[in-house]
Amino acid sequence: MDFTFPYDSPLGRITMGSDGDALIGLWFDGQKFDAAGLGETRQEKHLPVFSETARWLDLYFSGKRPDFTPPLAPRGSEFRRAVWKLLLRIPYGETTTYGALAAELAKARGIERMSARAVGGAVGHNPVSLIVPCHRVVGKDGRLTGYAGGLDRKKFLLDIEQRNAKTDLEDVPCWQKI
Repeated sequence: MDFTFPYDSPLGRITMGSDGDALIGLWFDGQKFDAAGLGETRQEKHLPVFSETARWLDLYFSGKRPDFTPPLAPRGSEFRRAVWKLLLRIPYGETTTYGALAAELAKARGIERMSARAVGGAVGHNPVSLIVPCHRVVGKDGRLTGYAGGLDRKKFLLDIEQRNAKTDLEDVPCWQKI
């Protein structure tokens, strides 16, 4: 059985999902792929992982950089989980591109190249929004592209981070290679 619990954010209600121990999902209500990965049987119940996740979200939305990560167990294929692990390496306040992620994954797998489109599909199906920072991935020209929660939310999230990052982002390129 899976469990859910709501969180009210400045960007609308978020549903947190758990297997009972770890966070399996964090979705803006109504977003594309909302609640993907949750089992058919679910119950709304407050769990310790939800308290920890709410604390993370409270810090994040107050403009502070959380210094911890709740336990995560997103469900997906081995390929998607590999992409989501790369997302966790994108520093707060910085962005990268789908192409840079594809190049990093290709290098890690010992192959010449990887499709940026395939990586984009995995990024788009990230079930743990915000904490697994898929909003930090932009198009190759630095343009905001695709976000299951909507481009307005993506811009808001990037603005929060850029305002509160410790580095002077005026001198940082619009994307950073991992």
